[in-house]
Amino acid sequence: MPTYEYECTKCDHRFEVFQSMKDEPLKRCPKCRCKIRRALGTGAGILFKGSGFYQTDYRSKDYHEAAKKEKSASASTSKDSSAQSSKSSKSEKTTAKK
Repeated sequence: MPTYEYECTKCDHRFEVFQSMKDEPLKRCPKCRCKIRRALGTGAGILFKGSGFYQTDYRSKDYHEAAKKEKSASASTSKDSSAQSSKSSKSEKTTAKK
């Protein structure tokens, strides 16, 4: 249920009430019984802290180990291919100069 904030027009008393969205707004201040108005509230912010909020957090240990192996294999492959491409470009330059 949402929390609504009210403010008295006479005594400036501010209070919050848990109400259903279907309920009628309150009309009288609980302190002085004068008219009140519903204040515009920002609501509560939701903070998601810690693990457990993403699909990947529920994966098995086997999945995480396989992903690490795959990542390390692709990183070593990219290093090897970049080293080979730099060697081939150097040899192309030297053959072009001759």
